[in-house]
Amino acid sequence: MGNNRRRGKRIDDDGRPGSWVAYGRLLKFFRTKAGLTQEELADRMGYSLDHCASVEQGRRPAKAEFTERAEDVVGAGGVLTELQDEVDFAQLPTFFRDLAALEKEAAIRFSYDPLVIPGLLQTAAYAKALFSGVYPPVDDETVDNWLTARLARQSLLTRNKPLVAFAFIIEEATLHRMVGGREVMRAQLRRLLECVEQRNVEIQVMPSSHAVHVGLDGNMVLLETADGKQFVYVEAQGCVMSRVGRDQTGAFWLRYGSMRASALSVEKSVRLIEQVAGEL
Repeated sequence: MGNNRRRGKRIDDDGRPGSWVAYGRLLKFFRTKAGLTQEELADRMGYSLDHCASVEQGRRPAKAEFTERAEDVVGAGGVLTELQDEVDFAQLPTFFRDLAALEKEAAIRFSYDPLVIPGLLQTAAYAKALFSGVYPPVDDETVDNWLTARLARQSLLTRNKPLVAFAFIIEEATLHRMVGGREVMRAQLRRLLECVEQRNVEIQVMPSSHAVHVGLDGNMVLLETADGKQFVYVEAQGCVMSRVGRDQTGAFWLRYGSMRASALSVEKSVRLIEQVAGEL
């Protein structure tokens, strides 16, 4: 079975993600059952006719607000809401979908990010600034889709079943990189301080004074599922390397433990983030 049929990757011949097509067909089914035309649906939901038609045809992803209104108008009984995660998942860049799928099964997620704030901790403005700078450039709709998917992933931070244990190591330089400008960065640093207040989230800063450490080869994400399966994911410039199983991932976990010992404690990291935010 080819890659185009793996979870979140099933693509129709014309390039439409399967989850978008399925959502659109269900929307049309419930709209018809409710005795509404597309024009009437658009009017009652407060969206343009073109927007609703594009969602029905699977050419455009439904966002959470759209789904909430559609559920109310057509009486879908929660069916469209059940599909929302799949719709959001298909908006992720293709190379990133395997990691996003694994994250849904994770009980532990550790990461090291040397260049930018981790995606799970990013504000909308910070993420949008990053997406707007990709090369080759992408259109506004693609940026919007990626942003929606990234923000949807952040629900992992507050998921309770199971509650995921998060550890983030970020380089001190990421706190000073003016992504989006001073206002965006000030809000981003406040976001970090809010996240670390959660009992399942730890953020440590690797100080720039620690010039050499075992993480200098680049970013990494380490995952462990509730049944003890371990994964390592490394991504750079859109290229992905992943490893599965303790024999393949053991060295990465040891390396990460060394980095946690070298980084500032959570308490000292919080003080540093507060200091940098206060200077902006």
